[in-house]
Amino acid sequence: MTDRVLLGSDAKPAKLLGLAPGQLAVVSFTYLGCRDPGGCPLALATLVRLDRALGARPELARRVRIVSVSFDPARDRPADLARLREGLGPRADWRFLTAGDPAALEPVLAEFGQDVDVLHAEGRAPAALGHVLKVFLVDSQGRVRNIYSTGFLDHRLLLRDVETLLREPAPPPGS
Repeated sequence: MTDRVLLGSDAKPAKLLGLAPGQLAVVSFTYLGCRDPGGCPLALATLVRLDRALGARPELARRVRIVSVSFDPARDRPADLARLREGLGPRADWRFLTAGDPAALEPVLAEFGQDVDVLHAEGRAPAALGHVLKVFLVDSQGRVRNIYSTGFLDHRLLLRDVETLLREPAPPPGS
């Protein structure tokens, strides 16, 4: 997987993963205007619980990065994500990213296999974005090792899978 550069909640360029050796990532694609309670709000609530669990275990927290990427760059600007981050008060390493425009985000969504469809609303209501909720567990080599969706999205499962993956021996350099 290519570690593409997006925009952080501070409006500065930031690598999507930017992992240190031996560090894993839990990546989710969401948007702030999502109205599906079984979609983005569920993912965010699960990641908050994961963040709190990691925050209680510093030895584990330093080896896991949570990444929330908005797939609505037209409406979710860095300042919006900064307000979200501030409101959530992460206790672990949690990045909030967006893109300068939809074209910059397309290759990222394609690599992860995260489909997004524009669902046009009636009247003056803003368009919604249709998507299947997916949260990705990414190893230190940038490989997706597991994908969680609505039926299997639980912070305890994520935490156990992170612990299992961190027990694997490190791959030899250059592999």
